[in-house]
Amino acid sequence: MHDPATAVHAQQSKSPRPSEAELMRKKRLRLWINMLRTTRHIENTLRERFKSEFEATLPRFDVMAALFRNPDGMTMTRLSESLMVSNGNVTGIVERLVEEGLVNRSAHDTDRRTAIVMLTPDGQSTFSDMADEHHAWINELLEPIPQNEIEHLTELLQGLRDAQTVEQQKSRQAKRKKKDQ
Repeated sequence: MHDPATAVHAQQSKSPRPSEAELMRKKRLRLWINMLRTTRHIENTLRERFKSEFEATLPRFDVMAALFRNPDGMTMTRLSESLMVSNGNVTGIVERLVEEGLVNRSAHDTDRRTAIVMLTPDGQSTFSDMADEHHAWINELLEPIPQNEIEHLTELLQGLRDAQTVEQQKSRQAKRKKKDQ
């Protein structure tokens, strides 16, 4: 008599076990998914808090943060490059900030076609309030991670970014070399 449970067990025992490399690939994929989920959760929490506390968006906070770090102002191109977004993405945010008196826009000293944008005193004050809350929120959200683990995780992520940067540079060099041939 044929026992289906025995047949399934026999079939499973015949299938090869995954290699260490395959197990590591799956672990890395799970890590990536976990990192994405965690990042999205934190970003969503920040978005909700910025909206409810300041009637602001995360991109608006990012624009103000970039301008706060550059008190002498920035061109729109430099601002968009620092945020790694297109000029079009930044223009609408800056327009609203100008209308609200939080950002000043003026012509560049040597190139009248180029505008320089900078936070006004009200913009600096508003951003400082937002930044203080942002720091408190991040502290609260990451509080469950012990200090030594934060330091270790920071080192690991920096190492990963450094490795990716090296790989990207190698890839660009290879493309240039191939193009030049």
